[in-house]
Amino acid sequence: MAAGKGERSAGAGARRRAGRGGRGAPGRGVSLLVATRKGAWLFHGDVARRAWRVDGPHFHGHIVNHLVLDPRDGRTLLAAAKTGHLGPTVFRSADRGRTWTEAARPPAFAKAADGTGRAVDHTFWLTPGHASQPGVWYAGTSPQGLFRSDDGGVTWSPFSPVNEDPRYREWMGTVQDGTPDGPKLHSIIVDPRDPAHLYFAMSGGGVHESTDGGRTFAPLVKGLAVVEGFDPANVTFHDPHCVRLAPANPDRLYQQNHCGIYRIDRPSDEWVRIGAAMPKRVGDIGFPMVVHPRDADTAWVFPMDGSTVWPRTSPGGKPAAYVTRNAGRSWRRLDAGLPREQAWWTVKRQAMTADAGDPVGLYFGTTSGELWASRDEGARWRCIARHLPEIYAVEAVAAQ
Repeated sequence: MAAGKGERSAGAGARRRAGRGGRGAPGRGVSLLVATRKGAWLFHGDVARRAWRVDGPHFHGHIVNHLVLDPRDGRTLLAAAKTGHLGPTVFRSADRGRTWTEAARPPAFAKAADGTGRAVDHTFWLTPGHASQPGVWYAGTSPQGLFRSDDGGVTWSPFSPVNEDPRYREWMGTVQDGTPDGPKLHSIIVDPRDPAHLYFAMSGGGVHESTDGGRTFAPLVKGLAVVEGFDPANVTFHDPHCVRLAPANPDRLYQQNHCGIYRIDRPSDEWVRIGAAMPKRVGDIGFPMVVHPRDADTAWVFPMDGSTVWPRTSPGGKPAAYVTRNAGRSWRRLDAGLPREQAWWTVKRQAMTADAGDPVGLYFGTTSGELWASRDEGARWRCIARHLPEIYAVEAVAAQ
């Protein structure tokens, strides 16, 4: 199946294409991979990150939860999609989105002997494997499931015992629990130093770690708060929203959680709440977490209203990113260029990202379909696209 797409101008100025591979870097253009409730778009920026050319929509009308480029070859794209007539699936492009084919065997739970069992509602998260393992990909689904492909996303199989392990099934809860559009397995992380060292998170169900290539996983939830009235010793009640590894220091992870912002420095097994330094009127509840590619002390979040009724909008209708440059001891508001009032959107867990430029470029997509960019690490923001469908995920990669 090929996905429809079109192109139009999204800005003036020089347009230069250079390089392949991972995130945008100095002297190279940047491409943004934007996944939405009604399709996917690719925005191609010039070297200065001022002018943007748009390519899309791909998979018009279909839900796309994640669109990811393989940094190992700089060409292969995978899209986690839910189509009206095919249901949940994964699409693969070997030419950076010019043509697409559907996975021959998308992620699916194993059936019980009597033919019953869980069904994948949608694939939510995609992560390329270790640099030493070309063709390996991991996927997280809703309801919570962990899957692996060894052939570049063509075929998928359940990975690790966690999908059917009775203890993990208890921690996963039921499909009626947790996240409004279904519980999810997300934040699949591969240690860049060791392909056998893996992390994943579940909403709900906690953060988990494997040091033996996925044969076993263990919870990593010490120090994390849970909703008042629930028992933090019960992994079921832990709700990580997004976990990110610091590229400059793989022993450090940051987490945006249902109950705050946290950091852990391994080999410690205890998370430290660093969101307590956020302004009290804003709080430290949100979904996305972004870490600087070269400075493990610098990270960004995008808070939302986490009050009792959980409206999932910007606090007071005044959206802003916040940055720490000292590993969470203090935070600074970054709102220049953003709406000053009556902006009642928020940013989902996969919808904020950074490139590898100097200074770092930051990008986020909103629940109201706006795409925002900063060329100076959040000091000033500019809206580069409006009127898209609700944005689920944004990834920044080096332009081709």
